[in-house]
Amino acid sequence: MRKLVMTALTAAMVVSSTPAGASAADTLSWGKCPEDVPGAGLECATLDVPLDYRNPGGRTIEIAISRLASTEPDKRRGVLLTNTGGPGGEGLAYPAVLRSMGLPQSVLDSYDVIGIDPRGVGHSTPVTCDLKPEQQTSNIPEYALNAADVAARAKIVAGIAEQCGSSKTAPMLPYITTANTARDMDRIREALGESKVSYFGRSYGTYLGSVYTTLFPHRSDRFMLDSATGPGGWDATFSRMFGRGVEDRFPDFAKFVAEHPEYGLGRTPAQVKEKYFELAARLDATPRPDGFNGKLFRHITFAELYYDARMPWLAKVWRALDTGEPFPDSPDDPIDLDNYLSSQLHVICNDSDWPESVRTYQRNVEIDRIRYPMFGAAGATITPCAFWPSEPVEPPVKITDRGPSNVLILQNLRDPATPLAGARKLREAFGDRARMVTADQGGHLAYLFLDNRCANDAATKFLVTGQRPRHDVACAAEPA
Repeated sequence: MRKLVMTALTAAMVVSSTPAGASAADTLSWGKCPEDVPGAGLECATLDVPLDYRNPGGRTIEIAISRLASTEPDKRRGVLLTNTGGPGGEGLAYPAVLRSMGLPQSVLDSYDVIGIDPRGVGHSTPVTCDLKPEQQTSNIPEYALNAADVAARAKIVAGIAEQCGSSKTAPMLPYITTANTARDMDRIREALGESKVSYFGRSYGTYLGSVYTTLFPHRSDRFMLDSATGPGGWDATFSRMFGRGVEDRFPDFAKFVAEHPEYGLGRTPAQVKEKYFELAARLDATPRPDGFNGKLFRHITFAELYYDARMPWLAKVWRALDTGEPFPDSPDDPIDLDNYLSSQLHVICNDSDWPESVRTYQRNVEIDRIRYPMFGAAGATITPCAFWPSEPVEPPVKITDRGPSNVLILQNLRDPATPLAGARKLREAFGDRARMVTADQGGHLAYLFLDNRCANDAATKFLVTGQRPRHDVACAAEPA
């Protein structure tokens, strides 16, 4: 997710072209958004930023932003920058998406909600690895059955890394990083004429927000982080946590299936878990005639554990695999994922220095196969980051407790993608800068996704008033 000599770059080296709160707002020309960016009331603009912040007078790239402006000037506090996650997620339509999901009117009145296509993504200057359709399978590593699997996979991902390093956008490659995206956000703040910004980021967006408020603590107003990756972002340690996430989350699915005997997959959660291993072993030994094998079974199970609403469809898939029936139709339509996956590889491979030895990944796979037997051998296996053609241009940003106490972390207890353990580490890194609200819920993403009134109310109150709980809060389970 590919090597030059590492150089150090600190926040102090970032050069601003305009003082905070000055007339940089004049540089933005708001107008109609691109046709593929829906949303009534959205307006869009672009901003030029340095490709390499060590050379602010050098090449620039374009950052596309959107705005859903507050219509209540007496209630408006400022701007709320947003990030959808990924990395690689497009964000121009996101303010309108949040509105359609039920973002409270009190929040919409308090802020101009700002969407951003981060550097390398979408309508900002994009990057590519020229990924062919067969290479656009997933952003989660393939489950490894054994050491030979890891070695075979290494050859495939090395080829992907080489494509990224030889693509037409390869000169941009080393500079597509979370730290530089955070610096872009500060340029956006300047261009909006604001002395401070508030922020709402989900999943990977929690790491981006953490990096921004670490680099620019006194330009940070209210920072809400939903479903946290942890203080290291998407590094090798985080990738290995997918195995733990499945172990945390699977009991929710097992309980659902056990309560629906019509699926025929087990009458108790323990029987459902046994069925998981039975199906995986059967498909490892004898894939279906259509090529569906145990690796794909494990991967689809992981992906569909994200949201409770997907559990019925996943149970039908299991039943089809168990009985030999045709698969249920999936509502997902195939799309071109080259930019999404390419930009994601750029960020996570550039953000930290990944192990390069195939043997290291083989060893990690065997360890995690024991620690997390359901899915550990996926997150621990090798990715293109092992062969990335550029070393990180700066050390990872270390998240600390230095700065104002203005961070709220939201976290479901049983999140398969960003497990609770990572959120706890981020909470520890922030120290008294942060408070954390946990919801006794399963699945990925909390605010507006689950009807947990305790968690939702805490988040809305923080965004509107700035008030956080005096101490960390544990919200009880509520019906999904």
